Amino acid sequence: MTARSAVPVPASHLDIARDAEPATRAANAAMAAPLPFADVADFDAAGRGLIAPVPDGIVQTPSGTVLWNLGEYAFIDGELAPATVNPSLWRMARLNMANGLFKVTDRLYQLRGFDISNMTVIEGDRGLILIDPLTTAEVSRAALELYFVHRPKRPVVAVIYTHSHIDHYGGVRGVVDEAEVKSGKVALIEPAGFMEAISGENVLAGLPMMRRAQFQFGSMLPRGPRGQVDAGLGKGVARGTPGLIAPTQLIAKPVEEHTIDGVRIVFQLAPETEAPAEMHMFYPELGVLNMAENACPLLHNFIPLRGAVARDPRIWAKYIDEAIDLYGPGTEILIGQHHWPVWGRAAVVDHLEAQRDLYKHIHDQTLRHMNKGWRPAEIAEAIDLPPGLTGRWSVRGYYGTVNHNVKAVYQRYLSWYDGNPCNLHPLPPAPAATKFVEYMGGAPAVITRARADFAKGEFRWVAQVMKEVVYAEPANKEARALCADALEQMGYQAESATWRNAFLYGAQELRHGIFRMPARVMMGADTLAGLATDVFFDLMAIRLDPAKAAGQSMVLNWHFTDRSEKLALTLKHCTLSHRIGQWSGQAAASITTTRATLDAIVLGKITAPEAMTSGGLRIDGDASRLAVLFGMLEQPTSLMFDILTPGEGRS
Repeated sequence: MTARSAVPVPASHLDIARDAEPATRAANAAMAAPLPFADVADFDAAGRGLIAPVPDGIVQTPSGTVLWNLGEYAFIDGELAPATVNPSLWRMARLNMANGLFKVTDRLYQLRGFDISNMTVIEGDRGLILIDPLTTAEVSRAALELYFVHRPKRPVVAVIYTHSHIDHYGGVRGVVDEAEVKSGKVALIEPAGFMEAISGENVLAGLPMMRRAQFQFGSMLPRGPRGQVDAGLGKGVARGTPGLIAPTQLIAKPVEEHTIDGVRIVFQLAPETEAPAEMHMFYPELGVLNMAENACPLLHNFIPLRGAVARDPRIWAKYIDEAIDLYGPGTEILIGQHHWPVWGRAAVVDHLEAQRDLYKHIHDQTLRHMNKGWRPAEIAEAIDLPPGLTGRWSVRGYYGTVNHNVKAVYQRYLSWYDGNPCNLHPLPPAPAATKFVEYMGGAPAVITRARADFAKGEFRWVAQVMKEVVYAEPANKEARALCADALEQMGYQAESATWRNAFLYGAQELRHGIFRMPARVMMGADTLAGLATDVFFDLMAIRLDPAKAAGQSMVLNWHFTDRSEKLALTLKHCTLSHRIGQWSGQAAASITTTRATLDAIVLGKITAPEAMTSGGLRIDGDASRLAVLFGMLEQPTSLMFDILTPGEGRS
């Protein structure tokens, strides 16, 4: 879901970062004026049931490497927001400081503030049922250790993944051993489509998603009033070692009930909502409804800034309404896998109805304007929170925003194209920028006018026009600095944590350039092993360099003995395609191996010749064809590609 590592940010950043401009101070004051800051109910709820906080606020490795540090947020120490932080976002940043082991009700506990997500613990008859084991093994292990300090140490008998984002499954190896899963001692439960969703969303487009996630979460920003203060769903994403253990039990029906270690759980599938594969749970004997990530106390994303397939808010609202109908009468407590619970049946239903109407309103009003012929940016400026909900904290855009969610609805129905043929085949950004700047009288004239607009507080326009100058003249320091200044003020005004992070990180890259990170494997062994062979070869196909494949054609048969799978891989017209379950009589070579061996070759743990020598790989036919194929495949490019400037080879 996110980039999980960072590099040190120069201390000079805080010296370069500007203070809030008068226009920003005025904008923040104006948006805060009508909001009910005297309502402290959320603070009471966020602290209710606390048993013990995260020890010292830190999770670190035995060698001392810090993976999670709430101490970085010590500056969030009062109600009054600094001028450089939107006051509403400051409130959420304070709420997201609640951390530790919490008792929600008898037999049900939550570990919050170890990561961006929560781990829920249900005490069964003989062991523990864990729901969503955080992002990395180290933090999930530390969270469970805190639980054991205050509760009896009992074995984990089941782990439930609510959905297919890494902060809800990546830490599984910190709480269970794979051997116990394979032996049947520990059940791993998934919603239908879980493994397919991981492959599709996080693998084929994984690298650009990770780069864009740096902007969404602000992982490489300094923490502070002029830097990263929050991530909306939590403080940020924990570092460490992500992993995956394949589930052993599938929830396939729309609603189905199971008794797990003496605990009745009713599962409600909610696909194509916040994640492609997601499910809610109701625990009848506990009176608790778990909505996973579909009813957080904020406006969620219809498309996250990191990128994803556009989500369906119409369906999302229907599944929330279905949960109200099915479980509302028996629910006394609402929990999620982020943030804090809601207590009381009436309050639970009220919260869910507001979430339902929030998503449906944005969907419906976007369609209403689309049917009038309005364009995405026009609709995004026209629609706001639903009347009656504008003063309600639980629907505000700390993570998603009405503005970019409207554009996601438009994209889902009508694509990226706004219908104006002038926008159908425009010049690419860099040559278009060069022409724009030339038409406007050259970079110095544009910068002079933009400085005047900056002084008037027109930061959105300044960023928009300076972007053109930067794309036309990437080395223009004056344009980069002014664009950074404008983005910074936009960040200071943003109520959304993800928008703030994106604006401020954009400013940081314009000022410092891209921080070069050490080369590392972009996909872990667990994720690679979890890929269906069909997806594995799709991944191979998107790495084919047509220039290297020009004039080549071949067919290779593959047999993976550990999975009893065969396929025929065809190279033709500079394109790789494959047929699962078939072998070709026209193959140049037939390769017999295991997926584990092929995974090891891809990860660089062994070479193909070494695998042949050891007997792990056998080739019948023209053995040189495999080397030719591998020679056509590009290695993944560096994670740190250009975003704020055109980049090499793209002009």
